[in-house]
Amino acid sequence: MSNLTWLEAGVTGLLQGVTELFPVSSLGHSVLIPALVGGQWKRDLDMSADGSQYLSFVVALHVATAIGLIVYFWRDWVRLIGALLQTVRTRRVETPDQRLIWLVILATIPVGLVGMAGDHFMRKHLATPLPTAALLIVNGFVLLTIEYVSARRAVSRGSHRAPESHPEAEYVDERVSGPESDERLSRLTVGAAVMVGAAQILALAPGISRSGVTTTAGLFKGLSREDAARFAFLLATPVILAAGVLKLPELFADDSAIWPQVIFGSLLSGIGAYVSVRFLTRYFATRTLRPFGFYCIVAGIVSLVWLLAVGA
Repeated sequence: MSNLTWLEAGVTGLLQGVTELFPVSSLGHSVLIPALVGGQWKRDLDMSADGSQYLSFVVALHVATAIGLIVYFWRDWVRLIGALLQTVRTRRVETPDQRLIWLVILATIPVGLVGMAGDHFMRKHLATPLPTAALLIVNGFVLLTIEYVSARRAVSRGSHRAPESHPEAEYVDERVSGPESDERLSRLTVGAAVMVGAAQILALAPGISRSGVTTTAGLFKGLSREDAARFAFLLATPVILAAGVLKLPELFADDSAIWPQVIFGSLLSGIGAYVSVRFLTRYFATRTLRPFGFYCIVAGIVSLVWLLAVGA
């Protein structure tokens, strides 16, 4: 990937940081944008090409995204890591924070194992434009389906709209309300938490959103939209960092002089993630996933039509 330009690095980095937390698949956009632009972008940013380090570059951007999340939620992570160290020292799980951090760890294991085993298959067979566009459409229908199910549940409980979907609902800063949300999340059973975490396996395929499927799984298990989104953000951080530990050595092994571009793209990715999480923690407290579902369906269909037309 010695031909990575500043523009390619900057656009890809900013796109990754913004779309990673939106339920629209950042990895899918990283595959589709170069294919749709074509030319040098398609050559430089081909994830499925033999010897391509584009996936490693994207993982570096993911790590920057995780750092942006950690900066935003640093108080929460200090509290949760402190709880983890306490359980290691006492060999007991007694408080909600201690239970939650272990739920996060256990929920991360399935996607970690599948990710290590399926990396080659994903890169060669799924990280290509046509399957990615098709899966983006699937992602959109998943988001619309869970919103339909949530609305039906609200009606069956005697409300015409789910309380969390009221635009006038009061939002409390996630960094203030976090401990209260975490206390509710800690009541999840181990099985439910692992099921929500295992949903991230689907997001190993470009086109399927990690935050989207995790939030959807949380809603399916009865969490509020705000709690489901928070759990998705908490689960994303260790998964992304673990992927970085595995894939970044490939970038270090590259003797081409692209590190300035990598750093530039990563900086934009981290900033984009921080701004996105500030917006989304407010958005998910009062609104639905439907706009993202419609966007994924339209973007996927347009991409499919274009790619088939140009013979990609």
